[in-house]
Amino acid sequence: MRAAGLLFLTLALADPQIRRLADGMDLWVLVDRSASAEEIVAQNVEEWKRLLDRSRPSSKDQLHFVDYAAEVVSKPNVETATYPGDRSLTRTALALQDVLALADRDRHSRVLVFSDGYSTEPLTGLAEKLQEMEVPMDYRLLTGDETTDFRVTDFTLPSRSQIGEPFMIDISVTGNAESEVPVVVARDGKKIAETKLKVESGAASLRFTDRIVEPGSHRYEVIITPETDAHQGNNRYESWIEIAAGPRVLLVTKYLDDPVAQILRAQGFEVKVVDNPDDLTIGMLSGTKNVILNNVPAYEVPNEFLKSLDFFVNEQGGGLMMAGGKTSFGSGGYFESPVDPLLPITMELKSEHRKLAVAMAIVMDRSGSMGMTVTTGHTKMQLANEGAGRAVELLGAQDLLAVNAVDSDSHSIVPLINVGQHRAEIINRVRRIESMGGGIYVYTGLKAAWDELKKAEVGQRHIILFTDAADSEEPGDYKNLVADMVKNSGTISVIGLGTKSDPDAPFIEDIAKRGNGRMFFTTVPGDLPNIFAQETVTVARSTFIEDPVGAQPSGSWYEISSKDFEWLPEIDGYNLSYTREGDTAALVSKDEYTAPLVAYGRRGIGRSAAVSFPLGGEFSERIRTWPKVGDFLQTLNRWLMGEQTPAGIGIRHELVGTELTIDLLYDEAEWSDRFASKPPRVVLARGENADRSTELTWERLAPGHFSVRTDLKEGELIRGAVQLGETALPFGPVVVGTSTEWAFDAERVAELRSTSAISGGRELVELSEAWKKPERKDFTSIQPWLLVILLGLILADALVTRTGWQMPELALFRQKLARRQTQKGKAKAKAPAAPPSTTVATPAEEAPPPTVVAADNSAPSVESPPEKSPEEATQERKSRFNRAKRGR
Repeated sequence: MRAAGLLFLTLALADPQIRRLADGMDLWVLVDRSASAEEIVAQNVEEWKRLLDRSRPSSKDQLHFVDYAAEVVSKPNVETATYPGDRSLTRTALALQDVLALADRDRHSRVLVFSDGYSTEPLTGLAEKLQEMEVPMDYRLLTGDETTDFRVTDFTLPSRSQIGEPFMIDISVTGNAESEVPVVVARDGKKIAETKLKVESGAASLRFTDRIVEPGSHRYEVIITPETDAHQGNNRYESWIEIAAGPRVLLVTKYLDDPVAQILRAQGFEVKVVDNPDDLTIGMLSGTKNVILNNVPAYEVPNEFLKSLDFFVNEQGGGLMMAGGKTSFGSGGYFESPVDPLLPITMELKSEHRKLAVAMAIVMDRSGSMGMTVTTGHTKMQLANEGAGRAVELLGAQDLLAVNAVDSDSHSIVPLINVGQHRAEIINRVRRIESMGGGIYVYTGLKAAWDELKKAEVGQRHIILFTDAADSEEPGDYKNLVADMVKNSGTISVIGLGTKSDPDAPFIEDIAKRGNGRMFFTTVPGDLPNIFAQETVTVARSTFIEDPVGAQPSGSWYEISSKDFEWLPEIDGYNLSYTREGDTAALVSKDEYTAPLVAYGRRGIGRSAAVSFPLGGEFSERIRTWPKVGDFLQTLNRWLMGEQTPAGIGIRHELVGTELTIDLLYDEAEWSDRFASKPPRVVLARGENADRSTELTWERLAPGHFSVRTDLKEGELIRGAVQLGETALPFGPVVVGTSTEWAFDAERVAELRSTSAISGGRELVELSEAWKKPERKDFTSIQPWLLVILLGLILADALVTRTGWQMPELALFRQKLARRQTQKGKAKAKAPAAPPSTTVATPAEEAPPPTVVAADNSAPSVESPPEKSPEEATQERKSRFNRAKRGR
């Protein structure tokens, strides 16, 4: 061990080193392919590649190109083709994170960024990470020819205010030329201010105050329209403000003086009444705890609002109640609408309960515009065909159907025929209609359809006209034609692909109004199958019972209230429906249908209810004179509004660029045990249609503080909820208010420079200097490891010395050595006696040696010590060793 220790000491003093990194360097080139930089990149990228490849020091050095914008596309050692991703964002941070994940830690690495410097996300934490991994980041800013450009750089207003409280709005406009710039400010789509700002020294600002008396979230928008402008993508800015109020009920009604509002207000509830459904916005759901749809048809409610109710109920813990009437439930077109799965009843009338047949004609627009492909990969025509096929599926066996496809003429696809035995054949024909070009001649199509329906001998005749709201031609004498249809028990509904602002929208709206039908507008072709289904069920598979019907309680009201009360014995009429599986009916009809009159159920962490009889207007006399109607509506509404959020917890959210940060702050003592059993969830609904919801993962920053970050897309509306068991803390709407890609925020350029400097990089002017190897050690010393081994040997040597510890081999060797010494002693005893010694004895040696007298009186001799066994000899040596040790 001592020899080994000496050897390791010698090696440690020599300070040997081993090679840590492989030869060569990896150069990662990040190329900004966003919209704001693409023009410069497209002109120069091939030259950059040639220069970098030509200046490569050796074949061991590797060149990797990475394209990025909204997404990152890595193409190591491959010529960069056209960027395939979304160019609306510049996600420099994401690109750097990807490169650091791909970098080989056993090789030198360096990053070179080609960008205009205007990242749409912060570079938080990347400087430290680059420094830790010893990867310098160089950059080259891309600048083009300067052109006149004006932009809205800031639009500031508080995220929250009280009812009627004035608040300040600040608008900043910048430009690289002096000019007067027109500015328009709108609130919830309505203009509230218009002026001109004079841009001097590159900037102009506008400040004014506003106040809002309506609770909920409201959308503000500022738009500039300069005469000369290079980038129109930065001329608009959007922001939202929430006008806070107590928990309230949103009542959507067609009644001018809705008795439901009066009753709830008398019970102490705050009620927001919307009597024009077209005014409904998603922002109205902010602060709302329960939404009541009181006899309002689905086609009058914006589809975006209907779709938003799913997230409102399931994730934000809101309530939804629908009341009966002739334009509610199935009769109001809610079958297969976004609201349908939320309700505790099903609306499709069973075939055995249908008593009247329907003759229906479908007029299909097959003009050139229907051949366009949408985001789903289907053409508009294919989606319309799917909708018509869905309508055929929902018609009964006794119903009649005709289908015409129209461009500049009408083409009979299916003549008037009984659906029963021909259903599959009809669907097959309808789904094969193709767009053939030209426009749509509306009058020609309607006349051909009516000529077919006049042959039917059934009482109800109905036409569904599907057309492009921007390209509906040939009005003809449609007014007299529609009047003739109505006179002969005919009705017309119109499905318009487009919006109310399209040029032909007033024309087709007038057709639906004169035809006593419904008008649907949609800009989402994927909604067409559901709209066709809603309209078909409204006409053919829904019923409103107009006769008085007895009511029977089921005994299930106790799930809502601990107190039962005396129900009304009879109602004036109701919408026929069926209780959905898993939900509960508290009151049912006493007729042949035993239909639910009051039903309820839970959806996610929210709740829903269906009251199938009218609460106002026609067929509501008995319910309005019922003494318990106030208690009934109060109890049901309180249950729908859910539980109150406990104290000691709150949320805040902040949007910086495209990055949304959500913080949950809570009292650790009060909430830690609750979160241990059921952690909080944060869920986001993305887009106005709320067809995509995502759950995020919390990060615990400190006791009583959770946080999460996520990236948003430009113009994408976000609503969210932090779920706390059976309650939730809703927030939003939140939106990226402007085109961050064209915002040209100077702070982002400064952040890029700072990140480069901290990492050891620099602004690169000459591309030949890009291959400078980072100042990173290629070798590492192993001296510390040698010293650790030497220390271990010293400790082991001390252990052996102190404890007398022996190896088994050493003990065996010593036993053999003792035997040899014993044998040598025996040999000496048998040898002749040595002559007398002349040495003078010391006093200690004067004692005579032991003698023995022989039996034959011969001369005496010295007696030899008795012979010892090897074991005894070993034991004696151990004893001597121990005595000597104790003596020391």
